[in-house]
Amino acid sequence: MFGKRTSFGGNTPGVAATAPAPKAPPAPPPSSAGAGESTAQSRLENRIQPKQEAAEVERASNIERDDKYYSTKTAVFSALIDSIDLSQLATMDLDSAREEIRDIVAEIISLKSIIMSISEQEDLLDDICNDVLGYGPLEPLLARDDIADIMVNGATQCYIEVAGRVKKTNIRFRDDSHLMNVCQRIVSQVGRRVDESSPICDARLPDGSRVNVIAPPLAIDGAALTIRKFKKDKLTLDQLVKFGSISPTGAEVLRILGRVRANVLISGGTGSGKTTLLNCLTAYIERDERVITCEDSAELQLQQPHVVRLETRPPNLEGEGEITMRDLIKNCLRMRPERIIVGEVRGPEAFDLLQAMNTGHDGSMGTLHANSPREALSRLESMITMGGYALPSRTIREMIVSSIDVIVQAARLRDGSRRITHVTEVLGMEGDVVVTQDIFVYDITGEDANGNLIGRHRSTGITKPRMSERARYYNEETNLAEALEGANVEQQEKLRG
Repeated sequence: MFGKRTSFGGNTPGVAATAPAPKAPPAPPPSSAGAGESTAQSRLENRIQPKQEAAEVERASNIERDDKYYSTKTAVFSALIDSIDLSQLATMDLDSAREEIRDIVAEIISLKSIIMSISEQEDLLDDICNDVLGYGPLEPLLARDDIADIMVNGATQCYIEVAGRVKKTNIRFRDDSHLMNVCQRIVSQVGRRVDESSPICDARLPDGSRVNVIAPPLAIDGAALTIRKFKKDKLTLDQLVKFGSISPTGAEVLRILGRVRANVLISGGTGSGKTTLLNCLTAYIERDERVITCEDSAELQLQQPHVVRLETRPPNLEGEGEITMRDLIKNCLRMRPERIIVGEVRGPEAFDLLQAMNTGHDGSMGTLHANSPREALSRLESMITMGGYALPSRTIREMIVSSIDVIVQAARLRDGSRRITHVTEVLGMEGDVVVTQDIFVYDITGEDANGNLIGRHRSTGITKPRMSERARYYNEETNLAEALEGANVEQQEKLRG
């Protein structure tokens, strides 16, 4: 009724008995080497795992604290906007406006019963004042003089360049609209705007720092803001010597170039210090000379009293009203300039600049992007061809040779340092080839334990360059000869040492 019972242990008739499973052989004892490795690995894991867990907990705690801070800041900021008269605030000076905002914010914190430490409250007050009156979270970075570049990639990522190295900061914006408001405030100061209909904009800060904004829909992850900062204390050639960018004798040659009205082209890659070097060279322009600068975004900081600064203008929404660099250079020729300084040559305006150098405007200067003096000459030729001039290559090269006296090459090395790597004269033509000669070059000799490159500036041994005739005309021939002789003596002493 209940079926046949089955025995799982004995040999019941009619039921197959299950054979006992064979015993597995005993595992061999672990070798002492394997045991040691296993023990060491477990000890390592035991040390690493708590640290990783602690780091995760700390990271989560920081994120939670930041989120709480920004939510508190948003609530206080909204209450401030509702209770303050912005039109009246605009009539106050900066210090009075800050005091007014600080008083109202302190009152809001008290009314809302927000519990904050004194330091947190001070940070909140500073942040809100920066949002209303300045550039928001960027204000602390703009106040630091050791930062060369500020790169904002959306509302939550901000990088800076310090001493040639790029580092991430903990700076963040409230949201994408907060970042766009800061961008709009920057570009509106120079009469420009940035939005979906005009998403790319070049602008500048009051101190001359260069600003670029690219907004959605072109920037996928939120607006990208890039600021190329300029030091409050402008660099001089003596400081470049101190930093090792150029040797003392090389700096003396550059000073003479500025004084004898040589036509100088400064070449280099992005961030190599071309504009800084151009500022240094313009310091040796005589104070009674009329200088006109042409730039896409006014960055040069000339100290002479007789300077006219011109700036290009982009087209409006209808595509009209654009003023190009060529337009500026053509117009400045009618303004009786003695020197023309072009911030950056990047197109057909190269032809107009060379023409100006050939028509009595000695001592004109400009910068362009190139990785060597030879490449700079090739790029000049290409830019002229871009303008649609149907000129033979030889004719263009002869124009370049008769216009450019010296090419100064700047470079940003892989360790972040900036060096002047070539001071090169343009001599003339041999057949269809432009002939140049180096006066100074920079040789990399090694690398130290910290990854910093070691090198030296050396003279090529030329004692009478082509610009000696120009130096004689300006009574600088003796100074030039002494500088070159001093460089040769200095080099020989280093070789003997």
